Amino acid sequence: MDLDDTLISRREAVTAWAEDFSTDRRLSAEDARTVVDAVRERAQPEIFETLRATLGLAESAAELWEAYLVGLAAKVTCDSETLTRLDLLRAAGWSVGVLTNGAADIQRAKLTAAGILDHVDAVCISEEAGARKPEPEVFRTAAARCGFALPADAWMVGDNPMTDIAGASATGLRTVWVSAGSTWATPGLVPDHISSTIVEAVDFLLGRPESTQ
Repeated sequence: MDLDDTLISRREAVTAWAEDFSTDRRLSAEDARTVVDAVRERAQPEIFETLRATLGLAESAAELWEAYLVGLAAKVTCDSETLTRLDLLRAAGWSVGVLTNGAADIQRAKLTAAGILDHVDAVCISEEAGARKPEPEVFRTAAARCGFALPADAWMVGDNPMTDIAGASATGLRTVWVSAGSTWATPGLVPDHISSTIVEAVDFLLGRPESTQ
């Protein structure tokens, strides 16, 4: 399972965090937009060095990164219905892992805050694995942490057509794209299944013959 905007809504969390961050520092509306734009796609400690210089912030880049870790994690949630579905998958014989790109400290902070760690068998974060989706090696590492080697009877569930679906397909996994109401628009590539939500995606997997219940 992908983490950001699959198991949790990173977009909503980032927006809420940026509002608090900007309000606390009395940033202008234009500067607040700069903050959102800087972390919208991918946040790393180096980004906060740039923000510090651009916005004239008093805190060090390390202090700003720590504020981001704590603040964003506080905004992250995973609804009980999703967590219950993860438990049902494991009870039905599936090994369930999280495969996510990003820095280890922020991704683990989000996993902990959202209560996901107790509902999965393994976690694979790109910074720790030394490879990022869509690179094949990170999918192999995630599979190994779940107790098997690729190719195998395995699925990748995620929202990103390139990093999740294309990357997994190229590595031999079958795929479920979580569309969130969007229309598939990537030529030359078709996911094995499309679900509008993570709950629907898990229900689809639970109906597969791989499930023991």
